[in-house]
Amino acid sequence: MADDNNQGGAPAEATTQDANAAPGNFAPGGAPRGGRGGRGRGGPGGGNDRNRGGRDGNRGRRDDRRGGADDGGEELIEKLVHINRVSKTVKGGKRFGFAALVVVGDGKGRVGFGHGKAREVPEAISKATAAAKKKMVRVPLREGRTLHHDGLGHFGAGRVYVRSAPSGTGIIAGGPMRAVFESLGVADVVTKSTGTSNPYNMIRATFEALGEQTSPKAVAQRRGKKIADLLGRGGSQTAEADAAAIAE
Repeated sequence: MADDNNQGGAPAEATTQDANAAPGNFAPGGAPRGGRGGRGRGGPGGGNDRNRGGRDGNRGRRDDRRGGADDGGEELIEKLVHINRVSKTVKGGKRFGFAALVVVGDGKGRVGFGHGKAREVPEAISKATAAAKKKMVRVPLREGRTLHHDGLGHFGAGRVYVRSAPSGTGIIAGGPMRAVFESLGVADVVTKSTGTSNPYNMIRATFEALGEQTSPKAVAQRRGKKIADLLGRGGSQTAEADAAAIAE
């Protein structure tokens, strides 16, 4: 009777082992499902786990490369101006992304701005900060606290007016423009923005106005004259003292 129950002539031990095996652990061909590697969703050694780990590892290596390219270890002022969240509708739901606008300066006349996009907010901010450090520009300041002269910046539909101010005025600016002047190290300035409230256009217009700033020292070198000669033409009786007090 044992031979009749064991059809096909397979040993009794093999039949007992197949009966005790957990369902789903073996494929019809006898090979474990985990051996396929790419189909084991959530299981040990599954392809999805390896893919997720590989993407995380790549992001970590990119962060390390960004962190190593620092400006000699100097302390920089970082201002987060704006974060924009966008969504893309895909099969199965929505996919969210973030865009960050960051202003970076040393508080001593150098400033830059950057834009970064990523799937997570911290990574978007890191990208924007790294881009801002690469595009820093130097702006000449009078007495290290204000601008040398008035300026006008235009970008898109936005117009930005910047004016030098006496000591004690403070930063009369709002929104993205305030972040630029605080990072730049300006203590006294009066500004006005018209035409748009888009932070990207306001920032670009502000940098266009700052790019047109020149100091008396630079003008004197370009014209081959002395700073005292330029300042004395306006009827100043203290041209020599004013020329000595001018700093980049």
